[in-house]
Order: sequence, then C-alpha cells, then structure tokens
Amino acid sequence: MKKDQRVRVIIVTDGDQSAHQAIECAARELKLFTLKATAGNPTPLNGREVLQLILQAPYEPVVVMVDDRGEKGIGPGERVIEYLMHCPEQIIVLGVVAVASDTRVKGIKVDRSVTAEGTLVKKRPVNKSGCVEPEGHYRLEGDTLEILYKYPDLLVVGCGDLGKMNGLDASHRGAAITKRCFQEILKGSESAGV
Repeated sequence: MKKDQRVRVIIVTDGDQSAHQAIECAARELKLFTLKATAGNPTPLNGREVLQLILQAPYEPVVVMVDDRGEKGIGPGERVIEYLMHCPEQIIVLGVVAVASDTRVKGIKVDRSVTAEGTLVKKRPVNKSGCVEPEGHYRLEGDTLEILYKYPDLLVVGCGDLGKMNGLDASHRGAAITKRCFQEILKGSESAGV
C-alpha cells in the first residue's frame, strides 16, 4: 500500500471462534484481509497494537474483530473501536458489522440489518438469532457496540450471531450472512465515494 493512502477498515463486533471462521470465509471470497490477531473473546489486543497491524496489512480493506465477551460498559473491544475512530489520518472505517447478543444494554440504531435468511431490512434491528425485532423495537443490542452512538455518521449493518444462526451462517455453508454484511458496507462506501 502507498504510504500516503489511508487504509480502509471494516470492524466486526464479534471475535469468537464461530464468528472468526465465518469472517475468514466471507473475507476470502470478497478479497478482504482478515486481521487474525484481533480474533478472541475478549479482544486480545489494545487499539495501538491493532492500528499497527492494520498499517502492516499486505492489502485492504482490512477486517478487524472486536469483542467485549458480554461485558457491559466499555470493554476491550469498544476501547479498540474508540482508538481506531480517532486515527483518521491513517485509516478510514468504512463501516461496522454490529452483532446482536443477549447482553441487556440500551443498544444502538442501525442503518440496515441482514436477517438469518439473508434478507436486507432498512432501519430495523435483528436479534441474536437473526430475526427482525418486533415493531416498535428500534435498537440492536450487543455487548460490543454501544460506543457507536458517538459516531452517528458511521455506516452500521446489524446481524445475528455470526457463524451461527442455527447453522445458516456457518463457514462450511459459505457464511452467507457475514458475506452479505460485508457487501452492504462495501456498497455503502462506494456510494459515498470512499
């Protein structure tokens, strides 16, 4: 990569083994670079370490996994998001794949969500199983995403538990939901001219 070029990044708010496998599968097909060192539950690296690895990636966009392991409040994954969002001279965050969990939190609004069946729904959240939340439920709840309320202009695509959803997003089946989430972020960045 050219030294004067900002590295494009996609953040995924999950890093457990199932999510990692689905992310690797979908990223390989879309020719995205998965930063394997960020996988873990919780996130094993701090923001500075993640940034250095992003800048060393052989190609981009770079997919970064962040995970708070169910911790309420600002956990290690959210601290990485915060750090990366304050590095606009070096990277540009194209968007976030916001993964729903059972953690009881206020949640965030999403631009769109991908259901377990691969259907795109606009301005509606899904739950951990990838089912659209009932009418009147406007926020996607997850343990590693509440920090995103600070960045209202950031493209956020919601989804259920990556790599799971009753096997519908399993890597051996092509990780179709994860792939669709990445495609939506890439499409959004293209229309924004990034």
